[in-house]
Amino acid sequence: MSAVIVRTARSTTASLVLASAALLTALMPAAQAQEPASPAVTRAAAAGTVSLKFDKNSKHPTYSKLSVIKGNKVWADFRAGSGITQNECTTGRGWLPNGTYAVGAHTRTYDGRQIKGYAIRLADKRCDNGAGRPRTELFIHSEMNRDGSQGTSEPRRWTEKNPNDYLSNGCVKMHPEEIKKLFRLLDRIGWPKSLKVVS
Repeated sequence: MSAVIVRTARSTTASLVLASAALLTALMPAAQAQEPASPAVTRAAAAGTVSLKFDKNSKHPTYSKLSVIKGNKVWADFRAGSGITQNECTTGRGWLPNGTYAVGAHTRTYDGRQIKGYAIRLADKRCDNGAGRPRTELFIHSEMNRDGSQGTSEPRRWTEKNPNDYLSNGCVKMHPEEIKKLFRLLDRIGWPKSLKVVS
């Protein structure tokens, strides 16, 4: 009788051990999924962040540069211009104030009064290190029709040899074919959340 009881106890203990192991195995993925990401994983994700940088050329403003950066790597550089004057507080004429901008929506069919076609919205910013007047309605754009085509005459026609085509009312302005390349690149590697402007 006692032998039967011992065998039964051993069998019950073995069953409990197996059931506990199965339960632990089933819960492990859920527990692992709830663990916070390690600093190494966080840094790896941040390394893939896409951003833009606009470097204003004070000697030759129409030869300024817009760069696409992912992590620490520059993926592309594009010629660009901004404004008509280097006074960043001149509304509708001054180049983009230095600083970091949030990048908003983008479209290939913008239909504004002055800006049409490919356009990337930038956040408003006050000039003079935040102490001056607000600069609004800021974009990265080109000179084209709403559908991205070129007009037969200015202001919707890029004249190629005229550096003044890179002048704008204060936005970042690019060659029509270059902004199309920019869009294709960002479609592929990801769209940025920020633009840094320096001079």
